[in-house]
Amino acid sequence: VQLQASGGGLVQAGGSLRLSCAASGGTFSMYVMGWFRQAPGKEREFVAAITWDGRIYREDSVKGRFTVSRDNAKNTVYLQMNSLKPEDTAVYYCAAKRSIFSQLATMYDYWGQGTLVTVSS
Repeated sequence: VQLQASGGGLVQAGGSLRLSCAASGGTFSMYVMGWFRQAPGKEREFVAAITWDGRIYREDSVKGRFTVSRDNAKNTVYLQMNSLKPEDTAVYYCAAKRSIFSQLATMYDYWGQGTLVTVSS
């Protein structure tokens, strides 16, 4: 499975961005799709995920601000980010895994290249 993330950029605090992750080479509808982020000097952390049947999981700091969705017909997963804060600045990665949800990055089999989100104060 190949993953291609896009949609990052520079935005002011309080603004919004939508990240996309297009998948190819696998049966997209069968995968758990996750979003992770890595800020400079920090470890990669879980942001949100959506299972093959539409269940959504989000890290506490993004609940109420970020939402994840998927379009199986387009083999694409989205991360809608609203009310962005400077602490959301990071490289955002999409990832895919089979079977059940996990928030551990090590459990994901496939990774996109990352897209940079910068939130200015």
